[in-house]
Amino acid sequence: MDRYVTGAVIRKLREKKNMTQEELAEKIFVSSKAVSKWETGQGFPDISLIEPLAQALGISVIELLSGEDISNTNKSADVAKTRFYVCPVCGNVIQATGEAVVSCCGITLPALEAEEADEDHVISIDRDQDEFYVTIDHPMTKDHHISFMAAVSDHRVQFTKLYPEGPCEARFKIDRVKYIYAYCNHHGLFCIRV
Repeated sequence: MDRYVTGAVIRKLREKKNMTQEELAEKIFVSSKAVSKWETGQGFPDISLIEPLAQALGISVIELLSGEDISNTNKSADVAKTRFYVCPVCGNVIQATGEAVVSCCGITLPALEAEEADEDHVISIDRDQDEFYVTIDHPMTKDHHISFMAAVSDHRVQFTKLYPEGPCEARFKIDRVKYIYAYCNHHGLFCIRV
């Protein structure tokens, strides 16, 4: 682990919860002196206390260790606010309907920021009856390829995984689609509004 919870993070999160050092200590069964030492940088919580500490502070262990408390402001779970996360180790693709703390292969993943499709990643959309036929004129080699395409509407996400040396195409039901996304393993996430 290259990061560990700091006293400044503990203090910030404790104060955000309007909790005293004594109240926090009571919740995790340690002395208030221990909490004080953590917050002043004179010590660190034992690894066995990380999970109870995160629970007492109302955040996940990943958030506690990263020093960030991420809250999904997308309370209505509006699918149009979908975020994608890709693991650089195993290639896993995770989709969430808003901000999330996502971890894979021991790495906390940042949400991909979609860019407008550029001249090297032109997303072509043809209508074929009740479907969009989406293509991208892009290399599909093992080292450089489009990894996935997704169609996002206000109520669902349609996802197509693509593979090297395969066609760079996907079909999506038209069904109120608002955005088409494509992820290039070298250049990131691209998007076009339908």
